[in-house]
Amino acid sequence: MKVLVTGGSGFIGQYCLAQLNAKGYEVHAVSSVARPSTPAVQWHHASLLDAAQTKALVRGIKPSHLLHLAWYTKHGRYWTAPENLSWVQGSLALVKEFTEAGGQRLVTAGTCAEYDWSHGVCLEDVTPLVPATPYGTYKHALQLMLHSWCKQAGLSGAWGRVFSLYGPGENPQRLVAYVIAALLRREVATCGNAGLIRDYSHAEDVASAFVSLLESKLEGPVNIGSGESATLHDIVEKIAGKLDGSELIKFRVPSSNTEPELLLPDITRLVSTGWKRKFDLDSGLDDTINWWREQAGLPRV
Repeated sequence: MKVLVTGGSGFIGQYCLAQLNAKGYEVHAVSSVARPSTPAVQWHHASLLDAAQTKALVRGIKPSHLLHLAWYTKHGRYWTAPENLSWVQGSLALVKEFTEAGGQRLVTAGTCAEYDWSHGVCLEDVTPLVPATPYGTYKHALQLMLHSWCKQAGLSGAWGRVFSLYGPGENPQRLVAYVIAALLRREVATCGNAGLIRDYSHAEDVASAFVSLLESKLEGPVNIGSGESATLHDIVEKIAGKLDGSELIKFRVPSSNTEPELLLPDITRLVSTGWKRKFDLDSGLDDTINWWREQAGLPRV
């Protein structure tokens, strides 16, 4: 298997590269920033928003499998950013070149934001797809177009819808990272929406789910989650207990709440590939806390 991974330097992608290499595949990754190749990963410098560069990249590699994770992900902006449209266009050009170069299997990263969140527990091909944000809308539009393209071109394809995640290297403004970093500094961590129920997955498990999909013959949308749910209150309190920082946690009642109380994935289709998670919430938080301790120059525990 010769795999081209986009978004390989990202939060999920870094784990995908390591896992694909461990399985003995020929791994290629693309970045808009020049990176030195290693025995594990052959890096290529190109912009996927430039059609000519995309064409040269794919024709030079001729991958058999494409794991497309790249997108605009700047925290606080990606929900409404105009760059979402650019990534739809760039993704379509990439898949077209991949198909014409003889590609066999495509797996693309989608999002739980494609669903109508009022339904709580989301099932592929059952829960209505009514995105409430431009990000979700553009992702879903791409999924529809790729589904039609795969059928027309005879290309095997799956679409992984990612739910909540955390892990080493997460943006420090996101919930789990924010709370851990604050408590390590012995600062107050202020959190809202404590009663929301979510399924949080460790990024390494999300990566292994994408690798399992790439190796499988499963077609169409597939939810990616851990199968374990918890309230945000319980997640934050778990972190506080591990860092002896319960007195530093402050929960506030938000002035308005547009988020659904319950948002969980049914992961039956994912599990059918033989995928199993490595981390439960407890061990995943331990792993993440130790990473943040190392960043702060503190010993692992």
